[in-house]
This record gives sequence, structure tokens and C-alpha cells, in this order.
Amino acid sequence: MYKNKRILALIPARSGSKGLPGKNILSFCGKPLLAWSIEQAKKSKFIDTIVVSTDSEKIAGIARKFSAETPFLRPNKISGSSAKTIDAVFHAINFFDGKGCTFDFVMLLQPTSPFRTEQDIDEAIQLLFNKKAKAIISVCKVEHSPLWSATLPKSLSMKEFFNSDISNKNRQSLPDFYRINGVIYFCSINYLRKNRGFLGSGAVAYLMPQERSIDIDTRLDFEFAKFLAGKRKCRK
Repeated sequence: MYKNKRILALIPARSGSKGLPGKNILSFCGKPLLAWSIEQAKKSKFIDTIVVSTDSEKIAGIARKFSAETPFLRPNKISGSSAKTIDAVFHAINFFDGKGCTFDFVMLLQPTSPFRTEQDIDEAIQLLFNKKAKAIISVCKVEHSPLWSATLPKSLSMKEFFNSDISNKNRQSLPDFYRINGVIYFCSINYLRKNRGFLGSGAVAYLMPQERSIDIDTRLDFEFAKFLAGKRKCRK
């Protein structure tokens, strides 16, 4: 709880994954990938309840082993490859409303971000109140400026690849760009219902370094994350 507001941490972990089968429960530094997000939320000073939303009893069992709640299994209609994460968020909120258990805020913690810290979670919560924002979304600097990117014609000609104004500029002289890293989404439930999502005019960015912004979606992502974890000697 923060400033007398109840906060739900929701971790979406459906069973299907085409890019990396079973990714949410793959062993990462000695524990299921999902467990890292659960433990980060458990260490937070402000999270009241941690729930894993899944369609799999196997995943639910692993979540409970690491002390997350699994009060429901997600319906099939919001669990397929085309399912939207926001639908799982609303499903969880509506479930608790139906039980007479209401929350003021929800934080979405995707299980594919193992390098997030409890400090990130708590700082994002504090930032929302300090900025009087409606939502917080984590971002990091892009690895390469989009100003150096363009589409290519079938001829592969680069004659008009990008604006001539930047053709002779070095990387350091270009403006900074940022991307949503998928690590933290946090907002009031009233705003979420009104806005039908986290983005919008009430959202403020929470800046994170690239090294904590790894989002595991493919085998290459997973191997790279293990490499980084090895360099850090795997947090205990």
C-alpha cells in the first residue's frame, strides 16, 4: 500500500508462446523465468497482492510455489496467440471486483523482464504520485537512432534512404530517442477503465537503463539474457 492506496501486481503468463515455447517457466539462473518477477514484486515496499494470470495449471502451480496468488485460470478466449494482455488485466480486475475485493492501482509486470528490480517497482509507484500522473510506463533509450532507419524499395537503392540533413552527422549529434521496454506498466484502475489502456495523455515515462530493459521473447533474447546474468554472477 502507498498513500493508503491498494496496489495489485499482475503477472500475465499464458502457456502458449510461438517465439520461445514455454518461455515463462524456462529455467533462468536456477529458477523459472516467471519466478523472478514474482520475487521482485514480493520485495516491493508497496505492492499489496501479487497475482499470476495464466491459463495453465502447471504455471499456476509454479506461481504458487513462489508465493504468488492464482485465484483463477484465464479463459481460453483471452489466452491464445492473438490475445491482448490488456484483456487479461481487465479480466483480473473484474474478477476481484466480483469478489468485493477492490484495488486502486494495478501494476503489470511481464514475466519476460528478469532484470527489473524492486527499486524500479517502488520508484515507478512514487513517480506517479510525485508527478500527479495517471499512469507510468517504463522506457529506455533506443540502441540505434530511428533517424538512421528507413524502408527500402525493391531495387534496394539507397538514393533517398534518409534526409540529407542528417547524412553527415555523427551519432552523438543526433537527438535521444526512447522506446517502451515492456518492463513496468502502472496506473490507477479508474484511468485504465476510462482510457482502455495504460498509454494516453495522463502517462509519464519511467526511465530505465538498457541493461535492465531486456525483454525475452525469442531464443536469442533468452541466450543473451543468460549471458548478461552470467556476467553479473546471477543475483541470488
